[in-house]
Amino acid sequence: MDTPVPPPATGPGPRRRDRHGRGMRGPIAPPQVPLAASRAELFADLVQDSVERLERRWPQLADIDFMVLEVPRPASAGEAWHDEPVPLGGTVPAHEGHRARVVVYRRPVEIRTKGRDERAALVHEVVVEQVAELLGLTPETVDPRYGED
Repeated sequence: MDTPVPPPATGPGPRRRDRHGRGMRGPIAPPQVPLAASRAELFADLVQDSVERLERRWPQLADIDFMVLEVPRPASAGEAWHDEPVPLGGTVPAHEGHRARVVVYRRPVEIRTKGRDERAALVHEVVVEQVAELLGLTPETVDPRYGED
């Protein structure tokens, strides 16, 4: 009983396992996996996919900025929405050296959809409607498949 307990071995190398023997912790998912992307990033990707789909048919869309905002702002700072529906998107025409903009509001679109496919379809509809308004065309002219879903 008089034998001393040897001190723990401490080597110069890195620890390969944690103290419970289960291995070192790592990230839940690598960065390239969709699980690692935030909801805002996934939504921005849906808008970008829709814009790229339309740019093949309408090359002048390269001169328009497309933006994603969380929620729309009331017309004036102290004004409430009242009975008006919350918009899903909006446009800002070109003026004084600024490019025209199409804005898609993320939270109102997410609230109105249940799944990714439904969200992608609604995002595309909103982008088509806003582009049509900006160009002065009908949505069916901008995208012949508009309203088919």
